[in-house]
Amino acid sequence: MHDQLQDTIQTLLNTFVAGEKERGAQVAVYVDGKLTVDAWAGVADVRTGMPVDGDTLFPVYSTTKGILATVMHLLAERGQIAYDQPIAHYWSEFAANGKEAITVRHVLAHTAGIPYMPLGVDHEQLCDWTTMCRLIAQLKPAWPAGEKMLYHPVTFGWILGEVARRVDGRPFQPFIEDEICRPLGIATMFAGIPAELEPRVAYLDEYNEPVVVPENASPTPPPNPAEQGISPCMNPLREWMNRSDARRACIPASNGIMNARGVARHYAALLPGGVDGVELLPPERMRLATELQIPGEGFVEGVTPRKGLGYALGDYGVGKNPIGFGHNGFGGSTGYAHPTYRLAVGVTRNRFTSNNLADLVAKELAGALGIS
Repeated sequence: MHDQLQDTIQTLLNTFVAGEKERGAQVAVYVDGKLTVDAWAGVADVRTGMPVDGDTLFPVYSTTKGILATVMHLLAERGQIAYDQPIAHYWSEFAANGKEAITVRHVLAHTAGIPYMPLGVDHEQLCDWTTMCRLIAQLKPAWPAGEKMLYHPVTFGWILGEVARRVDGRPFQPFIEDEICRPLGIATMFAGIPAELEPRVAYLDEYNEPVVVPENASPTPPPNPAEQGISPCMNPLREWMNRSDARRACIPASNGIMNARGVARHYAALLPGGVDGVELLPPERMRLATELQIPGEGFVEGVTPRKGLGYALGDYGVGKNPIGFGHNGFGGSTGYAHPTYRLAVGVTRNRFTSNNLADLVAKELAGALGIS
């Protein structure tokens, strides 16, 4: 079965690259703790023709949030943080402007009311950890803590990353190297890539598909400048992650650079029994980490996002059981685990199109594993 699944996913990648629906992509899949699919195809950098291989590094945007979530649960398991403790308990300056009631749980569940970026941030500020933490500590909440759920696209990373740094002493990158990468033998997981490895990073490009605009469509109103989850200097996001300063900074909500193998192996190690004898967190901690979080305004099926504590919950296209956990990233990268099927998946790609490679991979996995 394993050889057949590898061949199926490799054929899928080859076909999409040949048809120019993908430029370059990787897929890694663990089943029952074993690397079952390790496939790649295409070109990593259209400017040079550098091919993709299994070690090519890809920007994965918010897929990084799943790694940060694991960091927070490692700290919780060791008693260094508590989910319902206010952020200000660990970071006193954060209490400014009415944020004293925001807890670690609120941030992990995207109910903290701090989804919007500080105004006027430029590239230099964005890439400076101390500056961004100072600016975020001064923000005023957009709603009372816990009241509603709205995705925190970038602030999520600095808030939780600074809590982790203050309680543990290590910045984010050294922490994941020591506590995730080294135990698992992963050499390809970064939020702040060393300069010498940057030539291995895939260049992101975009296939200009035609956009059909309905005749009766009204123009989109300009966003409120005080309510921007992504700073203007980060747009277009594809171009932002082609910049060296963005790649070398540590922005752990959104600038992770890794490969599919590393993403999938991390999630395999969160399932019971782990991978190759390494179980990052015990099952009871993962039960807490993946409990459905419900905002104060309630949960509406199909409307309210299914959020655990830092992980997005769902079936990820595999079966109909929404207890899978992981995180997708802008541009189509993803990483997730599905306890029911003992499955862990990583997908990376560098051509941003409407094609959802991860869904197609999930469909093939479901068929091969006999999941209805």
